[in-house]
Amino acid sequence: MPDAARPPRRPTAPDGFVVVDKPAGWTSHDVVGRVRRLAGTRKVGHAGTLDPMATGVLVVGVGKATKLLTYVVGADKAYDATIRLGVGTTTDDAEGEVAATPGYTGSADDAALRAAVADLTGDILQVPTTVSAIKVDGKRAYALARAGEQVDLKARPVTVSEFTVHTARATTAVAPPPVEPVETPPAPVKTPAPVETPTPVEPVETPAIPVLDVDVTVTVSSGTYVRALARDLGAALGSAGHLTALRRTRVGGHTLADARTLEAMEAQADADGVLATIPLADAARATFPVRPLSADEARDLGYGRPITPTGRAETVAAIGPDGALVALLEDSRRRGEDLARPVLVLAAA
Repeated sequence: MPDAARPPRRPTAPDGFVVVDKPAGWTSHDVVGRVRRLAGTRKVGHAGTLDPMATGVLVVGVGKATKLLTYVVGADKAYDATIRLGVGTTTDDAEGEVAATPGYTGSADDAALRAAVADLTGDILQVPTTVSAIKVDGKRAYALARAGEQVDLKARPVTVSEFTVHTARATTAVAPPPVEPVETPPAPVKTPAPVETPTPVEPVETPAIPVLDVDVTVTVSSGTYVRALARDLGAALGSAGHLTALRRTRVGGHTLADARTLEAMEAQADADGVLATIPLADAARATFPVRPLSADEARDLGYGRPITPTGRAETVAAIGPDGALVALLEDSRRRGEDLARPVLVLAAA
């Protein structure tokens, strides 16, 4: 007899992608766990982690589509973000503790701000944020940082193809109150101590820090930290900066227009009996250039045999005459012959 406390398992969703509009406060792993329940399978993964405070496009693969996620992770990504200039934090975003409060007075039209944004656009070297998943000597950087260890990450080449400032709002932030020193309590005495009238404690004034909240749109290559852009923008202006809001609007060819909330996905799965997914071929079209196949080519690829070259440097999706995704192709030269070889076969002969 099934456990009455456990809901019945849902029918397994077809292989494909779901594009989730991730809510704030959820980790990407939380989203994968929910999709596993909705899709009726544990074969679920995501392409590109979003921090808990961030919202927006999270591409999730179901079934065979998980094999495509490696390629989606490498796609460029677009974000809408708000950067607070004048305050720095330990994590370079609003989830960390305040680490610096130099303040910032300026506007979106300042030449210094425009110049700093221009310097952070294009091919740049970026030091990743300390609280990141990058491994240092086999351990995640964020784990080392939270354990109080010094984390020194090397700068990496990234591309910021767009860094557009939209609006800016001058406001103030409250500096954190100073930490009072903890006094060691006196040793117990045998005779009662005289009662002393406590000295009134003067309230500590917390000065208001001038800051500038800047709304931006950025488009970046894989591996770029938008939090680090906020940090570096503040530093370039002689101040500090951190991210207060982040919404991912695109991953490769997948946009917010394709995204659904988890609530909408659950309602659809309840109504239709199974979670709807983006078919493999459509998911591939949003990620790769497409090579239409003849029936003979589809059969050859199904057996893992190469076909005539695509003429492209990147990975190509091979779509069969029936509209199904057959394989992913990459051109290579062997024994003096150029051929397109399958690097992943999705429809075996």
